[in-house]
Amino acid sequence: MNAPVIPIHVLNDPAKPRRKRTQRERQVSAEALVDVKVASGARPFRRDLLIEHLHGLNDRFGQLRTDHLAALAQLLKLSQAEVYEVATFYHHFDVVRENASGGFDAPPRLTVRVCDGLSCQMAGAAELLQRLPALLEADVRVIPAPCIGRCEQAPAVAVHQHPVAHASVESVVQAVQSGATTHEPEPYTALDAYRAVGGYQTLEACIGGARDVESVIKPLEDSGLRGLGGAGFPAGRKWRIVRGQPAPRLMAVNIDEGEPGTFKDRHYLERDPHRFLEGMLIAAWAVGIDAIYIYLRDEYHGCRAVLERELAKLHASPPAAYGAMGLPMIELRRGAGAYICGEESAMIESIEGKRGMPRLRPPYVAQVGLFGRPTLEHNFETLYWIRDILEQGAEGFASHGRHDRKGLRSFSVSGRVKKPGVHLAPAGITLRELVDEYCGGMLDGHTLYAYLPGGASGGILPASLADVPLDFDTLQPHGCFIGSAAVIVLSQHDRVTDAARNLMAFFEHESCGQCTPCRSGTAKARELIARDQWDTGLLAELSQVMRDASICGLGQAAPNPIDCVVRYFPHELSAPNPGARA
Repeated sequence: MNAPVIPIHVLNDPAKPRRKRTQRERQVSAEALVDVKVASGARPFRRDLLIEHLHGLNDRFGQLRTDHLAALAQLLKLSQAEVYEVATFYHHFDVVRENASGGFDAPPRLTVRVCDGLSCQMAGAAELLQRLPALLEADVRVIPAPCIGRCEQAPAVAVHQHPVAHASVESVVQAVQSGATTHEPEPYTALDAYRAVGGYQTLEACIGGARDVESVIKPLEDSGLRGLGGAGFPAGRKWRIVRGQPAPRLMAVNIDEGEPGTFKDRHYLERDPHRFLEGMLIAAWAVGIDAIYIYLRDEYHGCRAVLERELAKLHASPPAAYGAMGLPMIELRRGAGAYICGEESAMIESIEGKRGMPRLRPPYVAQVGLFGRPTLEHNFETLYWIRDILEQGAEGFASHGRHDRKGLRSFSVSGRVKKPGVHLAPAGITLRELVDEYCGGMLDGHTLYAYLPGGASGGILPASLADVPLDFDTLQPHGCFIGSAAVIVLSQHDRVTDAARNLMAFFEHESCGQCTPCRSGTAKARELIARDQWDTGLLAELSQVMRDASICGLGQAAPNPIDCVVRYFPHELSAPNPGARA
């Protein structure tokens, strides 16, 4: 805690002696060094920017060649093994070795990612995966992808960086043939329009001295605002904890919403980015933050364009109260396809340029976080509501709610409803009320059978429990939790056993592999539930071990769907599984 602080901008001091190359490492060619320098542009060669450099190479060459990785290691003064292990950890990097001729095979001209998350599977993703390869050119690669955060548009497909909503075979083929490979942002509230309706006035009042820190933190506590990324830790209390730690203090913003069924952060960011940015800067002022890191999932290319554009405007024209000093340092970091980086300490490891593996705790992130400093970690949506709460008062936010709950919740709803999407509703609303009042009811010909209240990890509940309030602490007695409020609705045409198989395959794919209970447990669970007959006793033992011994929430929550199927849907366990493997 009191260790010497290494300034962020000299984490990889060029004056350090060059690390000696070991005999096992490959020679670095002059050509490869030139390629890496060109791909890096003006980006400095710092250890914590390793993943940004990998993106630069992957974007320019369509792959990560091992000769380029060796050159990058030399420039960053890292071992080649360290660079290689980071590059191979993330799903969006294609690492290739030399072919038999000593050269490198050309990368696919284009990659089409078909989301095979639960909502997209229910909407026909399997047919797209089956038919598209035969209809596209040989140099176009079609691969399944974990949830890409567009569940309300299921089935969703990404043609390189271009999203195709409600995809059909025809629309994907057309997108490929038209060359639509980037994502232009939809119309949104830009800086001038945001300021025209009072934007940044609350921040001005804070910076200029019209409000003190207590007049900001106390309303957050009174409003009951909790972390809206899933953990639900009270926001005001977190600010006090980090503010009480020694400076310098850092801030990490989590916009890596990879939980299947979740897309609320993208929804708000695509429409009103400065409401989030103002909340972020108010938090930075109140807690005494020296530098801010925004971690955005790689699937959100349009959102990245919006943030880059609007942050540039804000730096060029900051609120006047900042004076000549301007805004604090803000870095936008790009994820690389790893669900585990939604876990706060794994995200911090990734920002530092490492594999996204969760840390053992204590110490906690608030004490020893990013670059070893006390760190305020927040989800995007938590910061999005800061301005509203401070301007309208804690009572305004807390006045919403049903069934003895307080506040508002942004529900990402997908599945068998007429109006999927993000619905802002009172905290404590029930699933039945949410579907009837906000989602237009069930699709014609569908009746409610089951639902996921909190995405892939939040469990599965039957229609008979559709009147349980949806909020923090209300679902735990039923073996579930609300998490990030990602609601997936199933009908009588769906099987929860199929849903559990889809979710467990996802968890197996996304496990970081650090701890045995999660790495082996997800694989074994996926194998056991692929069978016609489930060994419920063995599954119960496996579930307990995963919950008790996994390092982070992925392994601890992964058994939830299986446990819920066994508890609430035993009749499905005796039905044949048409997709079972021998």
